[in-house]
Amino acid sequence: MTDEAFHLSPLDVRRWDFGAKAFRGYDEKKVEDFRIQVADELERLTRLNQELDAKARGFHEQLRAFRERDKALNDALVSAQQLRSEMREQAEREAQLILREARAESERQVEGIRAEMHRLEGELSALEKARLTYVGQLRALVERHLAELNAAGTPSPQIQRSSGETAAVETRGHVKTPAWLESLVKE
Repeated sequence: MTDEAFHLSPLDVRRWDFGAKAFRGYDEKKVEDFRIQVADELERLTRLNQELDAKARGFHEQLRAFRERDKALNDALVSAQQLRSEMREQAEREAQLILREARAESERQVEGIRAEMHRLEGELSALEKARLTYVGQLRALVERHLAELNAAGTPSPQIQRSSGETAAVETRGHVKTPAWLESLVKE
């Protein structure tokens, strides 16, 4: 007999009928006691089997829950790694963009400074030309006036500097040019 064809429960053992009593058969009391013992053992084994089945179902449920958690953790880990990678790439792109913008801004500022320096150099050059023109005109005017004074033979007036010193002195009818005026005329 196979296990599937014959299932014996404790109730089956308790109700089993051995049929008619035979002459010189087994002792009825011993057979009954044995049936009770077998039924009790089958009950114990059935309860134990049910408890083990319940535990096994609980363990299978826990295993399923652990596998789900493991899968969720692995998915979360993969997602976190992808997010970290994406964030790193985004940060690198942003850093490159900031560097490009900073370089472009510095180049714009350098060009602005160069343009301003060029403009200031032009202004300085124009001022230098204006100064030279002014000094040349002043020199010509001073020389013309000195020539007129020398030609007239008139004594030169005493020119007072802001410090109160005499700036020009008469020498043999000629006017001596003060040092500060000569330095101005020489430039």
